[in-house]
Amino acid sequence: MKAVTRLISAACLALLVSPPAAAEIWRLSPGNAIQAAIDHAAAGDTILLARGRYHERLRIDKPLTLRGIDRPTIDGDGHGDVIRIVGTDVVVEGLIINNSGDDLGAQNAGVYIQPGADRAIVRACDLTYNLFGLWIEKVKDVRIENNVITGKRDYRSASRGNGIQLYNTTGAQIIGNQVSFVRDALYIDVSHHAVFRGNRLHHSRYGTHYMNSYYNLWEDNEVYLNRGGLALMEVRNQIVRNNRSWGNSDHGIMLRTIQDSVIENNIVAGNTRGFFIYDAEYNTLRGNLVIDNIVGVHLSAGSKNNAVEDNDFISNREQVRYIGARDELWGVKDGNYWSNYLGWDRNDDGKGDIPYEANDLVDRLSWQHPMMKLLLASPAVQTLRLVGRQFPLLRAPSVVDSKPNMSPAHDNWRDWLGKYFPGAR
Repeated sequence: MKAVTRLISAACLALLVSPPAAAEIWRLSPGNAIQAAIDHAAAGDTILLARGRYHERLRIDKPLTLRGIDRPTIDGDGHGDVIRIVGTDVVVEGLIINNSGDDLGAQNAGVYIQPGADRAIVRACDLTYNLFGLWIEKVKDVRIENNVITGKRDYRSASRGNGIQLYNTTGAQIIGNQVSFVRDALYIDVSHHAVFRGNRLHHSRYGTHYMNSYYNLWEDNEVYLNRGGLALMEVRNQIVRNNRSWGNSDHGIMLRTIQDSVIENNIVAGNTRGFFIYDAEYNTLRGNLVIDNIVGVHLSAGSKNNAVEDNDFISNREQVRYIGARDELWGVKDGNYWSNYLGWDRNDDGKGDIPYEANDLVDRLSWQHPMMKLLLASPAVQTLRLVGRQFPLLRAPSVVDSKPNMSPAHDNWRDWLGKYFPGAR
């Protein structure tokens, strides 16, 4: 009896110390059922799909990798979600995922990452002709990278879904994606501690429609030929840097009800309004190139207590459209460059000797009589501008830069001239 007991104990010990079974690789070809393989696979397995077209809608409820070889297509045949991720630690890569349903109420998507499916990765996929490219809700640490996402481009904008929709997430990494022909390329709501880097967002309603989210980084994105570029609303503690927003038919970057954020080293070119700033306080705007917009900055709704330094405002038809009851001081420390500044620099310190004022008599007349803009460079209009400065009774509240720079910081500013939305001018 003691010998039997020792034998059982030894067997149990061997089970405890033996290594786990190696993850299995499942190889499928067109005609094989992917969902059956998912159902039979163990956690940690990899399913490889050979090139071809698979007419299936998939549900992945365990940690595994679904990887395409030579770009196979998973076709949802116009119904529901093409892939729904339910389990944690799922990886989907190298696939063409197309033809979801078009039910906005059901949020049909190419890939639907449902609540609790933490750490999902979707990378190097083409998501084409889906209502929503990816719908991502109530998850942590998802990574969406290097995908090409196009929507149902034959639908009206209001009938399309968004390219990537994030709702109530933390720690998302949205990196290197190209998104177009959707309603909004990125729609972000209640999502914090995320990184949005290196994405190209174009031919949509908004490049980014972004609300109620904090502590996020927007870096090195290119946003162009949309109705609106980056729209950041009711947010705080953002870093928005090194982005390029150009040729959008409305704003390049909207900052609406935003606090405690840094907006730096961005290029905002060829938009109807470069920056649209509304109810923004305690932010820093520095090192931005604002060039060739119809209105460089539209500033209103009590936007104050912002540090605006070392920016270049070049060749905007109207540098600043300011609506306020008192002067707003910019460039207090380092100044900004204004291409229409008429002052001089007698001591050759690189700073103008008289302040720059954005809303002078000529600006106000040009708002009332738009055809006057054809004469802005004429000697008569420039003389009128100088006369307006000599008579304070003609003066209205303005953005005032006490230390205007005499030369721009961006040597490449000419490269950004003429990048307009088709038909906008």
